[in-house]
Amino acid sequence: MAKKLQDIAEGAWGVRSSFHSLIALFVFGLVVVAVYMNRESRQMIEDLMLHQPASNEVSTCNLFSGKWVFDNQSYPSYKERDCSFMSDQLACEKFGRKDLSYQNWRWQPCHCDLPRFNATTLLERFRDKKLVFVGDSLNRNQWVSMVCLVEKSIPSPLKYMRTNGSLITFKAIEYNASIEFYWAPLLVESNSDDPVNHRLPDRIVRVQSIEKHARHWTDADVLVFNSYLWWRRPKMKVLWGSFESPDGIFKEVDMPRCYEMAIRTWSNWLEVHVNRSKTRVFFVSMSPTHQRGEEWGSSPGQNCYSETLPISKEGYWGSGSDREMMRVVEAEISELKHRGLNIQMLNITQLSEYRKEGHPSIYRKQWEPLSEEQLSKPTSYADCIHWCLPGVPDVWNELLYAHIFS
Repeated sequence: MAKKLQDIAEGAWGVRSSFHSLIALFVFGLVVVAVYMNRESRQMIEDLMLHQPASNEVSTCNLFSGKWVFDNQSYPSYKERDCSFMSDQLACEKFGRKDLSYQNWRWQPCHCDLPRFNATTLLERFRDKKLVFVGDSLNRNQWVSMVCLVEKSIPSPLKYMRTNGSLITFKAIEYNASIEFYWAPLLVESNSDDPVNHRLPDRIVRVQSIEKHARHWTDADVLVFNSYLWWRRPKMKVLWGSFESPDGIFKEVDMPRCYEMAIRTWSNWLEVHVNRSKTRVFFVSMSPTHQRGEEWGSSPGQNCYSETLPISKEGYWGSGSDREMMRVVEAEISELKHRGLNIQMLNITQLSEYRKEGHPSIYRKQWEPLSEEQLSKPTSYADCIHWCLPGVPDVWNELLYAHIFS
């Protein structure tokens, strides 16, 4: 009996020894792989393990509901002067802004954490791929933010910027990754499509024509659209025919109806042309303006000029945002989802409503000389539409990042 027990014990020990040997061999293999991996690959795996949101966390948590938290330890994510491709329209510090606290606010969702943006991880995701922002100057604002967020991790010889008409391409050469912006402020064809000379008194749109623009987006892996600001007028002039033809028919149409027709054209193009197995689509909701200080308790006639703190009133909503226009887009997105398209609304409106101090105000390049009257009244030429960088659009991109990886 003793001999039998000894044999059983030795057999069990042998099994345990073999098991432990296998574990030791596996661990040794991981160590060997880690040693021979380059630093960037190790960093990428670490980021994937430590910094990516769990997909169920993003899908179950409303990332757009939360509050702004002052955080001068983690933010800003980059320095304005270090961004090689910063726009003078958004470089508030360069043009004299002294209070830089607008750079230090972090968005904190109510029931989860917003994943930390990691440039290397994003670039790896877009290796041999293309991310395209399509829309107006606010979408370009977000695109510049995205370029600033990623380009700091790329050595100078391995990145470049190229402009070709309405298309601006940032290229990360080592990754063969493109981050592009395409100027189409109304999405459909219009007389405002020139990327430079587009400030025209009469805005004319061809609400059923989008192919002129859309052919530049067809091969994108991720599309990020916006279009609101250029529609904000009571009526729009609609053209049936072409701009080149003398036989075109013009008719003034109420803006809401005109916008609805254009969004339907955009939606129809997506349904027919987007590769459902390849392309993800996002629509960024309305970026609020802060033109009326009385709406947040300031003096009548005041706007974002001289503001240094966010609005603290929970649920604040100003007149610079149009819920009805947002509902038009939401309805189309819901329909596209029903038809199997991978599309998501990035609802940045409410969280951006609080940030009245985040605009360039007077601290940007002035493209035309200012009059003495303007200089004597800074509110008259303050830009309360676009956003300083680093700043609010960096959070928009953190939200985009979270959804890309979800």
